[in-house]
Amino acid sequence: MLSPEVKRHIYRIIPFGLIWLIFGVAYSLLEWGHLRDPGHDLSAGNSYNFAGTVFIRAVISFLSGLLIGTVEILYLSKLFHQKSFAAKIVYKTLIYLALIVSVLLTGAAISFSGDLETGVFTERVWDNVWAFLLSYASIGFEVYAAVVIGVSLFYTEVSENLGHGVLVNFFTGKYHMPIEEERIYMFLDMKSSTTIAENLGHVRYFEMLREYYTDLSGPIIKYSGEIYQYVGDEVIVSWTLKDGLKNNNCIYCFFAMKAALEKQARKYNEHFGVLPGFKAGFHMGKVTTGEIGVIKKEIMFTGDVLNTTARIQGLCNTYNVDILISDDLKKKLVLDGQWQIKALGENELRGRDEKIELFTILRL
Repeated sequence: MLSPEVKRHIYRIIPFGLIWLIFGVAYSLLEWGHLRDPGHDLSAGNSYNFAGTVFIRAVISFLSGLLIGTVEILYLSKLFHQKSFAAKIVYKTLIYLALIVSVLLTGAAISFSGDLETGVFTERVWDNVWAFLLSYASIGFEVYAAVVIGVSLFYTEVSENLGHGVLVNFFTGKYHMPIEEERIYMFLDMKSSTTIAENLGHVRYFEMLREYYTDLSGPIIKYSGEIYQYVGDEVIVSWTLKDGLKNNNCIYCFFAMKAALEKQARKYNEHFGVLPGFKAGFHMGKVTTGEIGVIKKEIMFTGDVLNTTARIQGLCNTYNVDILISDDLKKKLVLDGQWQIKALGENELRGRDEKIELFTILRL
């Protein structure tokens, strides 16, 4: 079984292969149309196997896209995460283009060296190499590669900004018509955020929030969560019922997030003089999910479960605990001996006619 992190990497890499595949096939079609022009006599030269050329170019394009995507997702994206949207695309396009030109240059040098039966570093070989790199065909290919890389990176950056899977859902139209589904929600709120903000000032507080959200993202990904919204210092995390209950992902996620922050205690204390903590409320239920908005579209969840989860989270201070879960969710979880569940009694939440029983969880 692949872990959620590996699956996420695969889902982020595959679009590179598909985009390169589409451009590769389009390039073949344009080439075929150009060669069929009356000014070109195919019979005068080697025959042009259109089907074979399209297939080979499609395979090479797809594999090249996957290679670029793997380098981007696993390595290069981390080096530019603090750059602006446009700067990321420009800088990384130039880097990938430089790598492609380097490969072309090396291949051409080896090829000409063999044809001329001389050393790779001789003047005759490099005269031919530079002539090849400056030829119309090579420059055209480099421009083509830059465009494909730029489009791939643009797609990836837009997808990352909208949220994992959201852009795919827009393309596939999964939520174009509203659908009803069962989901688990965690409303997570930073402790003493007002005091921390006053002590740090707005700019420093924002910098801390950025680090805070970054450190929380790893556990959310690891345990199959989806970030629905950032609301100030609050994070709303969602799971499909299947993903949230599987291996108790939703509960493990909470404790993994706590561990992730504690692991970075030195960083927070040195840079901000405080280690942020949080409290969270959990609930599950049916929501209606669909696309909404005209000027700005987004995928939105509506339903009583969201309001209830927010109010459950608000009672963490009342009960002096960091985690509260509803009875509905508790009944669905299968917790072993490493967990201790403590009942806190029924509570009449504001806006609800029925009382709801709440529990807190301790990890032994």
